[in-house]
Formats: sequence, structure tokens, C-alpha cells
Amino acid sequence: MSTSTQSSDQNIAQPPAVSTEPVWRFSVAQYHQMIRLGILTEDDPVELLEGWLVYKMPKNPPHRAATKLARTALEGVIPAGWYVDGQEPITLEDSEPEPDVVVVRGNTRNYLDRHPGCQDLALVIEISDTTLERDRTFKKRLYARAGISPYWIINLVETCVEVYSEPVNLGDEPTYQQQQTYQLEDVIEVVIEGRVVGQVAVRDLFP
Repeated sequence: MSTSTQSSDQNIAQPPAVSTEPVWRFSVAQYHQMIRLGILTEDDPVELLEGWLVYKMPKNPPHRAATKLARTALEGVIPAGWYVDGQEPITLEDSEPEPDVVVVRGNTRNYLDRHPGCQDLALVIEISDTTLERDRTFKKRLYARAGISPYWIINLVETCVEVYSEPVNLGDEPTYQQQQTYQLEDVIEVVIEGRVVGQVAVRDLFP
């Protein structure tokens, strides 16, 4: 009995050990070069975050539905001169994340030779379930460093929306000075360049 159990345990795949050797951080330019050379393709589930290639979590049905609902809700209030996109790259100083939803200046044809940058964005949204901790720490830090405001987390775990604004650089830990949490019965003002352009009902953002 014990021999069989031991053999079974040995067949269980173990996670790779964390490297104790120095590892390489990539610049955005190096990341783009890897894509141009075919080293990274659309089939590789990674994004560049603070110089690291980070695994992108697969999307489950509620995540997919919430992404579509958020885009639909925003498309109903976004004024001319802006458009809603999602799950496409944005280029920051040391990162190229792929937020679930973004509000971008201009139109798609303005970005045929580059991805939108922080100066082109009015709103960034992450849909959070299994990625909630990453979106509250890793993603929040890099968006704050880029000066992106506001940043929304549509929190599927706790059924609320977290809105972060007023980014500030505090040494090595950029963050947001203001956070407000909205419940299902609330509405959120959609702000573009300091101007309220409409409202979105929180209930409309959840499956």
C-alpha cells in the first residue's frame, strides 16, 4: 500500500522551483523585438509587466460576460473623439499590459503604427476574479506609475467596483491617493479629462 502511494505521489507534477540565479528583465523595445521576430506570438499567454513576462490567466465565462457588459455600458456614454477597446496592449514605460477595458482617445486608425500610451487613455478597467490580488497590487502600481486615472477594478469576487484616482509616486511604490468602492445599487460617474460625461449603473457591469 505504501509503495503504491509513494509511486502515485512521484507522478504528480511539481511546480517549477524559483530560480536562484539572476534573471533578465526586458525593456518594452526588447519585448517588441521578440514579437517582430516571432519569438513571442499571439498564442503565448503573456504580457510585459514592469520588465517581466507575466502569465495571463485564462478567462472564464463570467469574466468574458463582465468584459462585454462593461464595454457596452461605456459605449453608451463615451463622447465623440474617444472609443472603447479591450484586451489589447497599451504601452507604458516598462510595461505593456492588456487591460480588459480601456477608453482611448481618437479612433482605431490613429494607432496603426503603435499601441495607445498613457497620454491616450481616459480610463483603464480590469475585470477581477482569480486575478484580484494581482490587479490590486501589481497592476495598480504600474497604472499609478504611468499616471493613469481613473483605474477601475470590477471585482467579481466581492460584487463591487473599486475606483482608484489621484495617482502619486511614493518612491518605489506608486499608488492612488483616492479609492472609492461602489455597490450594486450605486452609479459611477464616467470622467474624461476631468469632466463628467455620463453615469454607469454598477448593476449593469455584472453578469
